[in-house]
Amino acid sequence: MAKDDMNKQHAGTAHNTGLKVGLIVPMNNTTMAREIAGWLPAGSEIQVLRIPRGKGLITPEVLPEYVRSTLDLAAGMSKNLDVIAYGCTAAGFVAGPDGEAKLAKDLQAVTGTPVVTTARSMVLALRELGARRIALVSPYSESVNRALMKFLDEDEIRVEELASFNAPDVDALGRITESQVAELARKTMSASCDAMFIACSQLPTLGVLDGLSVEFGRPVMSSIKATAMQARRAASERHGMKYK
Repeated sequence: MAKDDMNKQHAGTAHNTGLKVGLIVPMNNTTMAREIAGWLPAGSEIQVLRIPRGKGLITPEVLPEYVRSTLDLAAGMSKNLDVIAYGCTAAGFVAGPDGEAKLAKDLQAVTGTPVVTTARSMVLALRELGARRIALVSPYSESVNRALMKFLDEDEIRVEELASFNAPDVDALGRITESQVAELARKTMSASCDAMFIACSQLPTLGVLDGLSVEFGRPVMSSIKATAMQARRAASERHGMKYK
């Protein structure tokens, strides 16, 4: 099943300038493979591994089985990749910093390839921006949002403003549009925030991030863009090149 779910998507045409990225996402994710291509170098190839899951969103109760499936299926990924991006934000922060770090280490062990996770990429991107007080837009339930805020708090990043779509399941999550994300972002940003983060690799943001940043006069980062940035950095470091 895992091998049948693998496919390639291309970002740009200059193949010799691109990266070979293995992207691991939940089965229902229809956004990340398409949008991460927009943040990667032209000519990048993306091999997508989709992990089976139920209709519900990620919770502590379903996480252990989801992680086991991820590790089992990831072992079959190509060994000819520059970097692997684990693109499920919620699975990372619901596990907590220690659990997220262990998952990344275990994925690297079974694939033999450097791994970046969306949850850790989120923290690193906000740290690089110098953001300590943020506005947060998410699709999650109250309990999952609490786990996300706790994950951020471990790095002393405080959520000043929070708005959520409160998607009850993956079908509702998949119906959220880019214009709806932008509308909620505008309602959420406040003068007290250094930056905004739009969480979840299913939420579409590629066409609105730059415009929102200009509109707010402050950085707006998303799960997908943050992951692409860290994937580029990890691949550059692996090949001894300067990160751009």
